[in-house]
Amino acid sequence: MGLFCLALFIFIVSFPPGLAQDVAQSTLIVHGSKAIAETDDNFICATLDWWPHDKCNYNQCPWGYSSVINLNLSDPVLGKAIQAFKSLRIRIGGSLQDRVLYDVGKLRLPCHPFRKIEGSLFGFSKGCLHMKRWDELNKLFSKTGAVVTFGLNALNGRQWIKDNIWGGDWNFSNAYDFIKYTVARRYSIDSWEFGNELSGSGIGASLSAEQYGKDLIVLKKIIDELYKSSHSKPSLVAPGGFYDREWYAKLLQVSGSGVINAMSHHIYNLGAGVDPHLVSKILDPSYLSQISDTFINLEETIKKHGPWASAWVGESGGAYNSGGRHISNTFVNSFWYLDQLGMASKYDTKVYCRQSLVGGNYGLLNTATLAPNPDYYSALLWHRLMGKRVVAVSGDAPPSLRCYAHCSKGKAGVTLLLINLSNETKFMIGTQSSVQNLHAEEQSVDGGSILIHGLKKTVSFVGQGSSDALLFREEYHLTPQGGHLQSQTMLLNGSPLELMRDGGIPPLEPNLVRADSLVPISPLSIAFIVFPNFDAQACA
Repeated sequence: MGLFCLALFIFIVSFPPGLAQDVAQSTLIVHGSKAIAETDDNFICATLDWWPHDKCNYNQCPWGYSSVINLNLSDPVLGKAIQAFKSLRIRIGGSLQDRVLYDVGKLRLPCHPFRKIEGSLFGFSKGCLHMKRWDELNKLFSKTGAVVTFGLNALNGRQWIKDNIWGGDWNFSNAYDFIKYTVARRYSIDSWEFGNELSGSGIGASLSAEQYGKDLIVLKKIIDELYKSSHSKPSLVAPGGFYDREWYAKLLQVSGSGVINAMSHHIYNLGAGVDPHLVSKILDPSYLSQISDTFINLEETIKKHGPWASAWVGESGGAYNSGGRHISNTFVNSFWYLDQLGMASKYDTKVYCRQSLVGGNYGLLNTATLAPNPDYYSALLWHRLMGKRVVAVSGDAPPSLRCYAHCSKGKAGVTLLLINLSNETKFMIGTQSSVQNLHAEEQSVDGGSILIHGLKKTVSFVGQGSSDALLFREEYHLTPQGGHLQSQTMLLNGSPLELMRDGGIPPLEPNLVRADSLVPISPLSIAFIVFPNFDAQACA
C-alpha cells in the first residue's frame, strides 16, 4: 500500500436533521518532486470560426454575427475580454476554413461571401477573406496581445472522388500569396495549421494520410522560404481532425522528421448538442474519464512515430453542432471544460483550443452582447493561476471529486483545481507534500487536536521560520447564481462576475484563508486553491 497510505482517512458526518448534505474529509497528496507533464505558455486557446449568420442546427441559428468575416472587431467588450488574458491564443479555423479563398495575389476565382447551396460541402459555397478584413483582424490581435494560429485551406484545388473522399494535390498558390502578404505586413503569426477535420474518415471530406503528408512537406518548404529572413518562424500544426491511430501514425511517417511541430486533434466527447442527457453526462465522472483513452493513445502515437511533435487539442466544444442550448453557455458546462483542461494537461497536451471565443451556444462570450459566459471566467482563472508544470496528485477522494495540480503561475507554490461533481457531499480537504516524512498520528488527543496536529503534518511549506507561522492561501470558489446549475451568471466566492461599467472584466479576487486549515468545497462547485511556497521541487 505504501507509506503515504498511513495518512489517508475519510469519514462521513451528517448535518443536523433537515439539511440534506454530507461532509466528507479527505487527504490529497501532491507529488511535487518532479513534473509529470508540461503545457505551453499559451495553453488556453479559443477559436474564431467562419460560420455565417445563417448556419443553423436543430431549428436554431445561434451564430449571429460572430464569424471571422462579420464579427464587430471594434466592440470594446471584445477587446477587453481578449486583453484580460494578456496573451490569449486565438485559433482561426473551423469547418468552412477549407472552403475559404484569400483575396490576394494571383487568385483567378471569384471571391464571394459564403452563401447557402444545397448539396455542397457543409451546405455552403466557397467564401472569401479580403485583405482589408485581414488587416483589421491583425490590428485587433496586435492591440490585445493575442497569439494567432491560422488554419489554411487544405482542400483548395482538390477534387471530390466518391462518398466523402477527396484527392489530388493541394493547390498551394493561394495560400502562398496569403502567407507572403502576411509576412510583408509583418503580422505576427505563431503557427499555421493545415486543414480541418480531414483525417481518418473525415467530417464532410477526407484525405489520405499519404497525400496529406506530401502536402505538409510542401507547406513546410513555403514557410521556410517566406520566413527565412524573419526573426521568428511560425510552427506547423496538423491535421486538425479527429484522432485515428493508423491515420495519424501514417501522417507522421510520410511527412517525416521535423515537419509537423504539433499534432492537433478535435474533441466533442459529449455528443450532439441536442442530446437531452448533456447535463447528466457532464456530471458523470466515469463518462468524463472515457476521453482519457484518446489522450493516452495520441501521446503513444507521437512518442513512437513523431517524438519531434507535441500534442494539441485544436478544437473542443463539448457538444457538437454548435453546442447545447441553455447548457454550453451556462455554469454547468465548466465542470466538463475545466475537467478536460486538467486531463489534457496531464497527458502533455501543449495547447487546448475552445470552440469558440464567440459564436454558437458554446462561445466563451455571449454571441449578441459579447459579455462573458461562465466558461470565460473558468478559462481566465486557469490562465492566471495554473502554471506550465503539471504535478501528480493522489489521495482518498472518491471519483466525484476531481483533482488536478500545477505549479502556480508566476509565483512559488502549487495550485489545485478541485471539481466537486457530487450534489450532496461537501468535502473538507487536507493537502500533503509527498516529499516530507510521514509519522504516525498522535493517538491520545481529542478530535479537535487530531485535526490541527494532522494538518501541521499535512501542509508542508518551504522557507525560514516556524512551521506555525501565519501563512495564507488563496481560494477561488465558483458556484452558480441562485444555485441553478444552468445559470449564465457565475459567482466567485459568492459574488456575481459581471462586466464593469466601462465593459472591462471584473477583478478576480481570492479569499485569503489560513493555510493550516482544511479546504472546503461545496456540492456541485469548483475551486482553485493557491498554496504559497508549497514544498514541491518541480516548482522551484
